Amino acid sequence: MKIRIKDVLYRIRPFFVLYLILLATCLTIKLLCSREAIFFTVNGWNFPLGDTLAPYITDIGDGTTAVILSLLMLFFSYRNWLLLASSYAVTSIAAQILKYIYLAPRPKLYFAAQWDRVHTVEGVYILEKYSFPSGHTVSAFSAALVITYLCKNKGWGIPALLVAIMVGYSRMYLTEHFYEDVLAGSAIGVFVTIFWLTWLDSKQFMQSAKWNRGLLDLFSKKQPAGN
Repeated sequence: MKIRIKDVLYRIRPFFVLYLILLATCLTIKLLCSREAIFFTVNGWNFPLGDTLAPYITDIGDGTTAVILSLLMLFFSYRNWLLLASSYAVTSIAAQILKYIYLAPRPKLYFAAQWDRVHTVEGVYILEKYSFPSGHTVSAFSAALVITYLCKNKGWGIPALLVAIMVGYSRMYLTEHFYEDVLAGSAIGVFVTIFWLTWLDSKQFMQSAKWNRGLLDLFSKKQPAGN
């Protein structure tokens, strides 16, 4: 079955429409405000509960989470597993290539002379290099899109998007990334994943009965009755 981009967009429509609104809003903010103004505004919105929760929220965008989700998918559908795992791999590779192309400093290095005025979260190790784009944000938005694509109830795309937004915001809250890093990360996660799903899910084997089974089907097969 041939999958076209418009088919993918239709399957993720609540997620995608809201994301485009968010992207347009964020781009407008970026045009109106400087990097420094945005960074210190976000950094000033800190509170004890945020310091506690942000490290856990940011871990949702970690590679470990993607591996766990992919393995869970493997029990129910090989197709779903491959779509999620490969989307994570492709978008992560794209993010890493850009990191090594730009070699952008992170806030700790960029604002070294003003670091005494920056709020940091205790216990969080803050990196100094390879800021652009935010890899955690790439992974979070890619996973959220794939989950929306696979869910029968497309309404799940809304909470999936909200979780991805929280991951992106946590990267700024923890002073690991700039606004631009997170914004670019979200776009890479969304648009690269859309093109990848369009290409991969069009493959004939992806629509076969075999690939739409999972490991649980192997365990659920009835064993021959004993003598």
